[in-house]
Amino acid sequence: MTSSERPPTIDPVAAARWERSAPAASPWLHEEVGRRMAERLQWIKRAPAAWADWEPVRGGLEAHALVAQQYPQARAHVVEPQPKRAAVAKERLARPWWKRIAGGGAVEVGPVPVGGVQMLWSNMELHMAADPQALMREWQQALAVDGFLMFSCLGPDTLRELRGLYAALGWPAPSHEFTDMHDWGDMLVQGGFAEPVMDMERITLAFETPERLLQELRELGANLHPGRFGALRGRGWHARLREEIGRHLRSEDGQLTLTFEIIYGHALKPLPRVGEQSAVSLSDMRAMLRGGRSRE
Repeated sequence: MTSSERPPTIDPVAAARWERSAPAASPWLHEEVGRRMAERLQWIKRAPAAWADWEPVRGGLEAHALVAQQYPQARAHVVEPQPKRAAVAKERLARPWWKRIAGGGAVEVGPVPVGGVQMLWSNMELHMAADPQALMREWQQALAVDGFLMFSCLGPDTLRELRGLYAALGWPAPSHEFTDMHDWGDMLVQGGFAEPVMDMERITLAFETPERLLQELRELGANLHPGRFGALRGRGWHARLREEIGRHLRSEDGQLTLTFEIIYGHALKPLPRVGEQSAVSLSDMRAMLRGGRSRE
């Protein structure tokens, strides 16, 4: 996918509707992925003076706490564009007055100043974006020169069991397609990032009943595929769906299993090359004039 393309299997209207209506809660899988991503911070020597968490109410409030523990003196910027989730972020993440007096990292809910943070954290959001390149440009703008990006999202092997079931039954896809990690790496470079490092793992979740499996999927997201079912299905269809899931997704131990491919990405914001762009931000220009610090 080039820098001007959008994901072909994401309906922008459906994506915008989900962004407005997504529950103000952190799904279990998001928290688990956030915990695993937070463990990777130990490999990074440079500690940011300020960092941004992009939509942590969905991405994981417990994961936010783990990052804050890693950087206790750093100021945290929390980006929550939707008022409902912004209110939850303020309630859950605001520091008590006695901790603010004692010093340490403050928490601000709102937009990030241009070049205002040295680390940007985004957990399990990118795969729901109708225009991921535009989101990456926002991240790149928020980061200071030599700042770094940490993100995670779902990969193309996600829900492969359910996709196979829907295809066998002749039904439209149960979800939109998820982007491969190599394409994410290419988009990062096109978006002005440098030295992207991508890797992935697969997590298998087990469920006792079809109802519990479907509940988990509803909490995780929505089907944004333009070719999804065009109308609500009736009770009979839902009964058949539960029956088919119980019959075809059951493993040897009797559990219903689903695969989730998790992609992790890391990239840096390099010094801008003046000859390749018409404008350079003041913060970036100051970094250029300092001569470009060597990376640790």
